[in-house]
Amino acid sequence: MEVDVLAAAREGDQRAWDAIVDRYTGLLWSVARSFRLDAADAADVVQLTWLRLVEHLDDVVDPDRLGAWLATTARRECLQLLRRRRERPAAVDDWLSAVPDPGPPVDARMLQVERDADLWRALHTLSVRCQQLLRALMAVPPPSYAEVSAALDMSIGGIGPARQRCLAAMRRALDDRQLSMGDRRDG
Repeated sequence: MEVDVLAAAREGDQRAWDAIVDRYTGLLWSVARSFRLDAADAADVVQLTWLRLVEHLDDVVDPDRLGAWLATTARRECLQLLRRRRERPAAVDDWLSAVPDPGPPVDARMLQVERDADLWRALHTLSVRCQQLLRALMAVPPPSYAEVSAALDMSIGGIGPARQRCLAAMRRALDDRQLSMGDRRDG
């Protein structure tokens, strides 16, 4: 994190805050979800963590460690929430909170968008040939191998093995991205 962005956020620059929120919201959700919190509790932890940052913005000495500070704060908020839950006596209305919500989780769309963005980034790291093959195979409705063969000037027997190689390369690109995101979050 650049010193300038944190300094600008301290002075109330909305774009700086937006940049910080965009960069670290996924991290906060992953920390909250790692505690197996339901969607509402995870959302509370994320919001409380942002509140703690606002309250302690001047305490963040090293802007490059902001991600670590936020992750630690989110973990502490999760532990505090779990501790409060253990200490709270069961209320008569607690049975209602046990009724599952039939709708999708609140963060389902956000997680889908993040996943799709990761997949597109990984796809763009592949060779043009792999990109063409995977795009052709993922068309809706799915084309036959004969159609893919004709479109890409490729033997029908070579499509399956080429697809496997391309998907393996894409998995490696996604794994590399996850590793680099982990390094960036830890540092």
